[in-house]
Amino acid sequence: DLRIDGMELQDLSAALAETAFAPYASVLAAGGEVKGLVVSQGAAWSRKTLDELQEFAKRYGAGALAWIKLGDELSSSLLKALGNDKVVDLAGVAGAQKGDAVLIVAGKPDVVAASLGALRNEIARREKLTPENVFAPLWVTEFPMFEFHEDDRRYYSMHHPFTSPLDEDVALLERAVNGETELFGQLRAKAYDAVINGVEVAGGSIRIHRRDVQSLVFKALGMTEETARARFGFFLDALAYGTPPHGGIASGIERTLMVLVPTENIRDVMAFPKTASAQDLMIDAPGEVDPKQLEELHLKIAED
Repeated sequence: DLRIDGMELQDLSAALAETAFAPYASVLAAGGEVKGLVVSQGAAWSRKTLDELQEFAKRYGAGALAWIKLGDELSSSLLKALGNDKVVDLAGVAGAQKGDAVLIVAGKPDVVAASLGALRNEIARREKLTPENVFAPLWVTEFPMFEFHEDDRRYYSMHHPFTSPLDEDVALLERAVNGETELFGQLRAKAYDAVINGVEVAGGSIRIHRRDVQSLVFKALGMTEETARARFGFFLDALAYGTPPHGGIASGIERTLMVLVPTENIRDVMAFPKTASAQDLMIDAPGEVDPKQLEELHLKIAED
C-alpha cells in the first residue's frame, strides 16, 4: 500500500550471515531470509502491544516476531541471543533511529513477505498512518516464473505453464532445463497485477506463442516429450503454425469497488453474497440434485 509512508521491508540476512543463533542460522542455511521493518516512535510501545503484534504476525505463518526498541535505553528480545553490539548493528542496517522500533521476522521468503506485509498494514491501521481519500495505484511486474515446493523438492509454475518468460530469460530457461536447475529461481514471467491501495484489482499475463519455448516449459515441469505430446499435442501443433503474441488481463469488479467505496469487507460490495455456510439466499442454492442429473454425469451420492 503506497499510501503508507515508510515501513519498507529491510533485508537483514547479510548482517546475520555468520550468526550462531540457531533459529536464524537454520533459516538462512535453508535458503530463507531475515527481514524487518522500522516503526517511527515505536520505542514507546508497551510489551502488551508487542505481544499482540506477535500473535498477529503468527496468523500469517511467522514463527516469532523479534523486536528492538531504541528508547533512552536499548531493549530487545534478541539481546540475550545476539548480544548488544549485534542488536545495535541490526538496528543500524534497518535504518532505525532513536525512538524507533524494529520488528523482525525470519523464515521462508513468502512467509516473511506475507507476515511483515500484513504487519505493516496493521500498524498503519492502529496508528492511523493511512491517509483517507487517496488512491495510490501501481503495477506489479516480473513475477517469478517458477516456485519451489519443499514437499517434493521441485519447481512448479507460479501461475500456469502457458505464461511467457521474459525474452531476455529464455536463454536462462534453456540452461535450467539442461541441468542448471538453480537458475529456475531466477526466471521471470511476463505476468502482471494492478494494485490500488494495497488491493489487487486486476491480473493477467502474456502467453507463450513459440512452440520451442512452450516445449522447454513442459520439460521444466518434468514432462517427457511423449507426455507433452499426449496431453498438449494439439496445442503444440497450433503454436507451430505461427501463433501471434497474445495475452490479457482480468479485473475484479468487487475488489475495485472495495477501494472506491472504500470498505475492507468484499461482501459489502457483492450483490448477493453467500452466507458463512456457502448458501446463496437469492436463488436458494445449493439445493437437491435430481437423480436424472446425477445419472447423466455418472455420479452417485454416497451416504455416510
